[in-house]
Amino acid sequence: MTTTSENKILTIPNLLSFVRILLIPLIVYLYVFQKQDIAAGIVIVLSGATDIIDGWIARTFHMISNLGKVLDPIADKLTQVTVMGCLVTRYHLMVIPLVLMVIKETCMTFTGAAVIHKTGKVPYAVWHGKVATAVLYAMMILHVFWQDIPSTLSIITILLSAFLILLSFVLYMQKNLTLIRTANNNK
Repeated sequence: MTTTSENKILTIPNLLSFVRILLIPLIVYLYVFQKQDIAAGIVIVLSGATDIIDGWIARTFHMISNLGKVLDPIADKLTQVTVMGCLVTRYHLMVIPLVLMVIKETCMTFTGAAVIHKTGKVPYAVWHGKVATAVLYAMMILHVFWQDIPSTLSIITILLSAFLILLSFVLYMQKNLTLIRTANNNK
């Protein structure tokens, strides 16, 4: 179904996604250079809140746009990779979900582009991606705010996030490859 907002660029949700991108250098500055963990954590929570709000506004007020379908996940992934990059300076095991996220998102970019090319539709987020993202944010916030997190809890939450990223990656790849195959078979 085509909505009047589908091709719009200047929508409130898109502006909020852009604000999230602009918050990324502030997170790095506060966490890495100023060692202001609480302030960085507040900015990360604010960024996450704008993500929830922009999705709610887009759905509630029919402001879902093609740009938003691309910009929102870019803002999310850039924020997630940046925060994990900051955290890896203190929690070396954080490199596992960070590397998995980079591999997943690189592959998803290429297969997502192929889906758009073959079907003319932008792939959307699915439940497992939302669960992986929620757990990832919880793990990151926990590590930002709790500087003396017990080692066992740190390891468990990091590995749980890594597992969910990997699971989501596999499921998204299956979905995208099926969409590409179906489009090829329908030609």
